[in-house]
Amino acid sequence: MTRAEPRRVALVTGAARGLGRAHAVRLAQDGLDVVAIDLCAAVETVPYPPATPEDLAETVATVHGLGARCLGLHADVRDAAAMEKAVDAALSEFGRIDVVVANAGVSSFGRVWELTPQQWREVVDVNLTGTFHTVRPVVPAMIEAGRGGSIVLISSIAGLAALPNVAHYTAAKHGVTGLMRSLAVELAPYGIRANSVHPTTADTPMVQNPAFYALAGATTREHAARAYRKSNALPVPWVAAADVSNAVAWLASDESAFVTGTALPVDAGALQPFRLPPGAA
Repeated sequence: MTRAEPRRVALVTGAARGLGRAHAVRLAQDGLDVVAIDLCAAVETVPYPPATPEDLAETVATVHGLGARCLGLHADVRDAAAMEKAVDAALSEFGRIDVVVANAGVSSFGRVWELTPQQWREVVDVNLTGTFHTVRPVVPAMIEAGRGGSIVLISSIAGLAALPNVAHYTAAKHGVTGLMRSLAVELAPYGIRANSVHPTTADTPMVQNPAFYALAGATTREHAARAYRKSNALPVPWVAAADVSNAVAWLASDESAFVTGTALPVDAGALQPFRLPPGAA
């Protein structure tokens, strides 16, 4: 009788809800155990409610319900020491980390000259510096294990093109794209791949709130849907979180064994320079 292969382990940040929960669930469905990390507290200048400890507990319970192990941890990606401690706890619990999904992200809104220094700092610190803090303590363990691995950074279409009213977010997500490319080059000799995923507007709490609706001059989900439908080439206002997680799961799998340094849009055609108006077909 041959011994069963140990289960792979994925570390996911921003895992309490939205995209992060979807990534954790999809990877569990694919047979991975999960380390689910979230701040579960407010970031001061972010104008929509944060995830809660109850949200993170729900993610953990959902992953457990799929037959996978899940370690839920509260940590702030802006805090390098906190992320080092979280990675140590994950390695102590599971003995390995094979996949990293740096997903934690926030946004606030305003034109460049109207953003406060605090708004700029908090969005860049979470989205870009937090991604660095997530990856940095994991890489040595992945290298030492000698099994390769996959690092997936969640960027945005704002990591490939400019979006109005979110210059700090756009700058941070462009930085995430550059960080991914550097990781891909530096980690290739160890068989560790790095890629980024670039969603269009996704149906998550970051989007489904009055502050985001106001960017389109809308006050309800239905009004916002009509407005954001114009942003995509395909006839949808936003993609589901699971649509983004499908791309993450592929990049985490052996099916993408030779894919590294790639910026993968899940954008419903939003980045295409020319789009037919809604109803033109």
